[in-house]
Amino acid sequence: MTKGILGKKLGMTQIFSETGEALPVTVVQAEPNVVLQKKTVEGEGYEAVQLGAFDQKENGTNKPEKGHAEKAQTTPKRFVKEIRDAEAAELEVGQEVKVDVFAEGDVVDVTGQSKGKGFSGTIKRHNQSRGPMTHGSNFHRAPGSMGPVDPNHVRPGKLLPGRMGGETVTIQNLEVVKVDTERNVLLIKGNVPGAKKSYVSVQSATKAE
Repeated sequence: MTKGILGKKLGMTQIFSETGEALPVTVVQAEPNVVLQKKTVEGEGYEAVQLGAFDQKENGTNKPEKGHAEKAQTTPKRFVKEIRDAEAAELEVGQEVKVDVFAEGDVVDVTGQSKGKGFSGTIKRHNQSRGPMTHGSNFHRAPGSMGPVDPNHVRPGKLLPGRMGGETVTIQNLEVVKVDTERNVLLIKGNVPGAKKSYVSVQSATKAE
């Protein structure tokens, strides 16, 4: 079964292991999450737990959000997400999920929204190679051929310039280095997607070795 919690990426730092090795870690603030809803195979066709984290401002909520939160006897949340195949039997609506759901050494998957890079060319966006930069070459950083003559149109899926980043990204098999229950903080080895103060979800690894 899957364990999970919602949090906010605070940034990166480093800590030292017992052997003196410097470990790069990402600091994830995971305030107590509230179980807003439980979904079952009988009701919705799948098992999941809907978690909410970080209180929403009063003027930023509508009636459906308030009513949904009142069922769990809590306030509307800014970040709401489902954890599929969660240990729903052990959780009840309105119950809190804290960072101690994970322990040091656990392997997790972290999902977040990647940084937006703006409009980018094919070299930066798709890691394509450039043309010769010598004098006389009219091909430097262009996308290249748009396709063969026969179809007389651009093939679907052609890698072209466009907006880069701002996508949902999951990094798998990251290790939880430390769990700070007093500060509601997880230290996760390595980097996770997103900018500082962006929301992330931490779940048990689906492909853990």
